[in-house]
Amino acid sequence: MRIRKLFKFENAHIVRNCSSDRCKYSIHGHSYQIELILEAHRLDHGQMVYDFGLLKSSIKDIIDSFDHAICFWDKDDPDYINACKKFSARWISLPVSPSAEQFSRVVFFWAREILKQTQMQNGETDVKVYSVIAHETATGYAQCFEDDVDNAQMGALTLGDFEFSEQVKAEWHDPNMYDKLKKGEKFVNPTVVLQVD
Repeated sequence: MRIRKLFKFENAHIVRNCSSDRCKYSIHGHSYQIELILEAHRLDHGQMVYDFGLLKSSIKDIIDSFDHAICFWDKDDPDYINACKKFSARWISLPVSPSAEQFSRVVFFWAREILKQTQMQNGETDVKVYSVIAHETATGYAQCFEDDVDNAQMGALTLGDFEFSEQVKAEWHDPNMYDKLKKGEKFVNPTVVLQVD
């Protein structure tokens, strides 16, 4: 069985080496919608794949990192990268170019890593990311599956290859979340979620 949770964020970037002059030479932004689709073959004690309220912690924080932030490819021009860091409090350095395709891969990768390191509390079993869809515009999206995340020809993704600004990290529920992920520390789901939206 599969469930879907929708997340939204506003983001700015340049997508180097693409065909469109506007996209590869100018900072521009999009109103993104991210569809996170989870799958399990058993239901938890509440007869759910995964309680939507549980997605409001680490997974929501990592996706919300993109909101009102500028993302750049760590292989971009150093002057551009330094300007992004100097003039924006919210930025993310990515090991891949910030295209819709790569956003879908990055979100899938992060959500998968968080779920792998999560200690479940309500009988959740074998919950995994099935797919991530990154809607860049009203008419265009990219959809990622696990094979895409692990496909080195699309750019390798490893936990140590991302960098988040201090402002982004300060707004997480746990400012040390990324360090915990890199160290393989457990995330413990709460036994009670107070509000779901």
